[in-house]
Amino acid sequence: MQILRRNLTAYGFLCAALLCFTVFAWYPMVREFILSFQKTDLINEPIWVGLDNFMTAFQDPAFSEAWLNTLEFTLLALLCGYAVPFVVALVLNELRHARAYLRFVVYLPVMLPPIVAVLLFRWFYDPGPGLFNQVLDTFGLPPLAWLDSSSTALISLVIVSTWMNMGSATLIYLAALQNIPPELYEAAELDGAGIFKRIRHVTIPQTRLILLLMLMLQIVATMQVFIEPYMLTGGGPENSTVTIAYLMFQNAFTLQDYGSAGALGMMLMIVLLVFAAFQLRLTREDKA
Repeated sequence: MQILRRNLTAYGFLCAALLCFTVFAWYPMVREFILSFQKTDLINEPIWVGLDNFMTAFQDPAFSEAWLNTLEFTLLALLCGYAVPFVVALVLNELRHARAYLRFVVYLPVMLPPIVAVLLFRWFYDPGPGLFNQVLDTFGLPPLAWLDSSSTALISLVIVSTWMNMGSATLIYLAALQNIPPELYEAAELDGAGIFKRIRHVTIPQTRLILLLMLMLQIVATMQVFIEPYMLTGGGPENSTVTIAYLMFQNAFTLQDYGSAGALGMMLMIVLLVFAAFQLRLTREDKA
């Protein structure tokens, strides 16, 4: 009887989780799939239009720019948001004092609401009294139009995104590093390996699975970037920060073209599914 009660409790928690996933994840995906083949204003009866919404999305002048910006943002975010947390985790793992305090400092941006972090960086990027231009002025350098220039706007968004999300990745890397047997480092030191050789031959091989998993999560997250361009640049200047997610928002809530917005969402989901399948295959091969 006790075993039955325990199992019922476990199934109860599982049913609650499944209900949440169904309502907030799976149903929206199914609804988006259906919506991508319909023309509707969400009030009157929808009309099936087949692939017309996909053709409309392809013919949008901003379509190619949005994909290029999304891919460029993803690549830049990988250089910053993927590598920087790992380096920070390596540094924290070597510290003997104030480690808990520094972990809190690194994780603090994650606890801030995204809108607060974005508004904070809006002041940092202000071309007049903004913090970043004041720092440049201190070193005698000319000010930059961080968000008002097409050459710096996208990298400015990458900096914001990296700062906002670095804490979680750093703690995950740090947990993986602390699970590495210290005997491996001791053996490497006895063989005369310096710090970089220890990282190359011990740290990276021992954390390879975590690195692959974080790579997949990083790409999936950055290709859906929306808050930063929406709050900081509005897709400008000159469409240099329009992303696929932002273009979906414009089509749905500005142009009320929900069908083409759904078609864009389906394209993005297919790209991410293909990448995720490829990444999972690499992970399986690595385990084997």
